[in-house]
Amino acid sequence: MASTSTMKRTDSIADNMPNALKQSQYYMRRCFARYMEKGKRIFKIQELRDELEKVIDDKSERDQVLEGSLGSMFSSVQEVVVIPPHVTFAARPTPGYWEFIKVNSLDLSDVKQISSSDYLKLKEMITEENWSKDENALEVDFGAFDFSIPKLTMSSSIGNGLSFVSKCITAKLSGRVENAQPLVDYLLSLEYQGEKLMINETLNTAAKLQMALIVAEVSLSDLPNDTPYQSLELRFKEWGFERGWGDTAERVQETMRSLSEVLQAPDPQNLENFFSKLPIIFKVVIFSPHGYFGQSDVLGLPDTGGQVVYILDQVKAMEEELLLRIKCQGLNMKPQILVVTRLIPDARGTKCNQEWEPIIATKYSHILRVPFRTESGVLRRWVSRFDVYPYLERFAQDVTSKIQDTMEGKPDLIIGNYTDGNLVASLIASKLGITQATIAHALEKTKYEDSDIKWKELDPKYHFSCQFIADTIAMNAADFIITSTYQEIAGSKERPGQYESHAAFTLPGLCRFVSGINVYDPKFNIAAPGADQSVYFPYTQTEKRFTSFHPAIEELLYSKVDNDEHIGYLADRKKPIIFSMARLDTVKNLTGLTEWYGKNKRLRSLVNLVIVGGFFDPSKSKDREEMAEIKKMHALIDKYQLKGQIRWIAAQSDRNRNGELYRCIADTKGAFVQPALYEAFGLTVIEAMNCGLPTFATNQGGPAEIIVDGVSGFHINPTNGDESSNKITDFFEKCKANPGHWNQFSADGLKRINECYTWKIYANKVLNMGCIYSFWKQLNKDQKQAKQRYIQAFYILQFRNLVKNVPFASDETQQSDSNPAGKAQPSKSTKRSQSRLQRLIGA
Repeated sequence: MASTSTMKRTDSIADNMPNALKQSQYYMRRCFARYMEKGKRIFKIQELRDELEKVIDDKSERDQVLEGSLGSMFSSVQEVVVIPPHVTFAARPTPGYWEFIKVNSLDLSDVKQISSSDYLKLKEMITEENWSKDENALEVDFGAFDFSIPKLTMSSSIGNGLSFVSKCITAKLSGRVENAQPLVDYLLSLEYQGEKLMINETLNTAAKLQMALIVAEVSLSDLPNDTPYQSLELRFKEWGFERGWGDTAERVQETMRSLSEVLQAPDPQNLENFFSKLPIIFKVVIFSPHGYFGQSDVLGLPDTGGQVVYILDQVKAMEEELLLRIKCQGLNMKPQILVVTRLIPDARGTKCNQEWEPIIATKYSHILRVPFRTESGVLRRWVSRFDVYPYLERFAQDVTSKIQDTMEGKPDLIIGNYTDGNLVASLIASKLGITQATIAHALEKTKYEDSDIKWKELDPKYHFSCQFIADTIAMNAADFIITSTYQEIAGSKERPGQYESHAAFTLPGLCRFVSGINVYDPKFNIAAPGADQSVYFPYTQTEKRFTSFHPAIEELLYSKVDNDEHIGYLADRKKPIIFSMARLDTVKNLTGLTEWYGKNKRLRSLVNLVIVGGFFDPSKSKDREEMAEIKKMHALIDKYQLKGQIRWIAAQSDRNRNGELYRCIADTKGAFVQPALYEAFGLTVIEAMNCGLPTFATNQGGPAEIIVDGVSGFHINPTNGDESSNKITDFFEKCKANPGHWNQFSADGLKRINECYTWKIYANKVLNMGCIYSFWKQLNKDQKQAKQRYIQAFYILQFRNLVKNVPFASDETQQSDSNPAGKAQPSKSTKRSQSRLQRLIGA
């Protein structure tokens, strides 16, 4: 649930509700009376509809009420709080905009719109009544510091932050030539390890820069396009220009013309184009502490899945784009990208105990692993992502020194991943003054219903109080937020987005977030990732196929032997295969798909089912949810007697073999099914479509945007198994009657991917964001600093205390800190002093 947006609406639900209630007052009085009978409680929209059905027996009358103004209002209600004699509705007429309407059940004309703070207090009365009435209860209001930052106004524009910021910058620079001075100052600040770039102090005003550009452009117009910049360098330096404008006369002229237009008559598109040419980003640090981060033998291990794949592909694409940009800028620097993760001494056969590891298929990118430490020593074993919080602050301290040693200075851009990586990125970016981006991947708050109001019940297991606060801190500290889809930010018409759920929420007894994050903030951007197209390519490209894997895949799919890698068998191998691959946890819903299949006799007659995920023996897992899902999977196979129709394959970590597995499923004219209850993005959907597999994917989250339903694939409802399994069945019946039907969806899925979801498109977008937002940050320096102080106070006074409630793991052992395990990374400077580490983050 989220807060009331700052934007105003003329069609307020609160204004229209009294008249709507009056039109159906007989039914609404009865309905509200039923609410009162059950006392104080919180319920969702479905229960509201159920009560209306019970009150209005006649279907035609019920339809008439629901199709009128009252029904229209109720269609936007997400949640209802009953505190007799009042009923309070949380309505969401459009993504990101909320109204809270309090109705007196004894007098339906008594309708009031209340604030998010008052609504949260009503929710708190259900679980913490005394605290809800405490006038000194902690209220957190991050929005109080954003009044000077312009916001988007249309819900359809949410996620287009870069475009909006470019318009705002253009407005600031327009008018008199002096208005462009902030841009001149920013250009003067550009340098690389002490070398000035772009301009020097000779051109320290907008007027001087404008005149010098005219002179330079005249000089360039007489030169051949391919004239190297080196032949111009001395003359241009005298005029005040430094390196970075381009490698040839043609590129230098393009960049200078672009800047001239920005200075004379700025427009957003030209501004973005100019900033994309600037030498701003050379060194990038990416944080992903939890799980087993490695390049092989890690996928399927606890807390280790799509995020690892995402980051490794992201790094390759970003290095390639940085190399291209640096070359075009006429510079000879080499980019550096560091993925910083946790070193795990007990690495379970992986390389996660090696400190320094080059990233395959790159030249200048590496993994840097740093162990979790306490006063007792180094933590040797894996620890759940829910239990990492006691280690993060010290991890940030240790990492900061190593990063600066390795990179010989500060990075230019920091990117965090998931809760732990985003918090560490926020701490380090704040101390070093670096532009920071965050990527949530998955915000746990939306995975578990009412997990905020019920945090005390869930905290011993999940430590959600730490997680939700850490997420909100990182969102507000970030200069820009990278998301994969619109739904991740603001959801759909029916369902709030992951970020939107953090706009206003309460942790009763702890603190009340009256303004956590505003999805209309221009920091939100959508940059959809792709899949590695050297691994995931169409099954029709036979000359590229990894045929060496075919014997192993044949055995994996069709052998009738049960072993540690596969159980079950496929009696009729002529049938197409429906296939799913994910972590074996509740949200991924692999057991749900298995049950859909088990119940649907038509589907079972048409296709086989292959599930890839998890272990078979629950005792081999250390993940609480996975253990429960393993037991459930075995029970379903027995319940529906699926032997002969299902193949359950243990989690697979070889990406190349997995890519060929997708293609082998396509050879059977099968399909990929992604049945998650919610999926922030869905990399496996991208992978499957890249390989030419028709794809059925959840309508909850990112896959609903990746797939155009009925055109490039199909949406399925994960909460309606009968509907979803019938949709899959109908597809295969059509394919049986017309083989061209399968081919059409295979081709259209691949077309959709190539148009919208490649890593090259992604890398270009993210680096453009890094360039623009670094300048935007400077333009709003005072507001940024004020908000950062508020964040630091909240972190120190609230978050640190909560972390003390999270127990340390029990197997810490004393170990030398200088080289805990593996190979040390190269360094050209000595270790930073202990006093410097103590100063970091106030430790």
